[in-house]
Amino acid sequence: MSATDLAPVAPLPDRGGPQQPLVIARDLRRHFPIRSGFFGRRTGTVHAVDGVSFEVVKGETLGIVGESGCGKSTTARLLVGLIALDAGDIIFDGDRLGDELSLRELRRGVQMVFQDSYASLNPRLTIEDSIAFGPRVHGMSEGQARRRARELLASVGLEPARFAGRYPHELSGGQRQRVNIARALAMAPRLVILDEAVSALDKSVEAQVLNLLADLKEERDLTYVFISHDLNVVRYISDRVMVMYLGEVVEIGPAEAVYARKAHPYTAALFAAMPSMDPDARTEEPPLAGDPPNPIDPPTGCRFHTRCRFAEAVCTAVKPALASVPGEARGGEARAEAHVAACHMLVAGSGHSAVGAAA
Repeated sequence: MSATDLAPVAPLPDRGGPQQPLVIARDLRRHFPIRSGFFGRRTGTVHAVDGVSFEVVKGETLGIVGESGCGKSTTARLLVGLIALDAGDIIFDGDRLGDELSLRELRRGVQMVFQDSYASLNPRLTIEDSIAFGPRVHGMSEGQARRRARELLASVGLEPARFAGRYPHELSGGQRQRVNIARALAMAPRLVILDEAVSALDKSVEAQVLNLLADLKEERDLTYVFISHDLNVVRYISDRVMVMYLGEVVEIGPAEAVYARKAHPYTAALFAAMPSMDPDARTEEPPLAGDPPNPIDPPTGCRFHTRCRFAEAVCTAVKPALASVPGEARGGEARAEAHVAACHMLVAGSGHSAVGAAA
């Protein structure tokens, strides 16, 4: 196998070194118009992602959590280029999408594994054909694409002789998700986005897939963005955690720091809703009241103030910016390693009466 044949699906080079974040997302915005009536007039706008900024460090796993509708999956689709940005910048290893980096190149470096393992696969293609499709599109010969597909099947724990010729309906959910992981790896990506990739699996199968993901990350020098509702799974697999609410980032930091401190009231409520096996730690009152506000007409100021028991006038009037959590910031700390949250209670002089209590 010559180097020329492998070139179309060789990993993108690491241009910035370990100190350069793999992904920098700056003020990402994506609004979806609502149309109604015979002429399809625009009657509203869903603020799905509204000014989201974060970084993904090379070699890490960034977990993203939040209620349904908070913008997690839309953010993931923006990162992989499945939907277009309304505003903002995506910078992949120093290259800005649209200027130095084309969408085709971005999709070589970023791949995605979806929640529905069956809907993600073409029912008319064999497993081998599904995995080999991407490399063929990018210039690899038929024979080499099939050899790569079989190699990847083996790497995800599926014996090629048994599974290569099967169709998706002949596999279990866990086996199909392994195929989807193999298909994502066929393009030799540097970043893999896992959108609820294990949530539909039985717990025993889920543990196997999580261990497989950890092994593949080590073997192939991968970086993950892991989206899940299961906070225990996120804690197990993530190096850092980002919490989203109604299209915005409300807290982000090292996983253990976020789990220990829960600096934002929404983060605390989200974690308080986790089921516990300890009968003495039962939830006796709901941590949150009511449903999230309508994303068509989000609240002014802090978007969480309509459900927050600490809300005051400043929360309604002024939108809080992400600020360092008191007592945790260290001199010279890398920006991506900082623990920050968007809450007036964390900022001295914000006008909130509980500023001292949050320190």
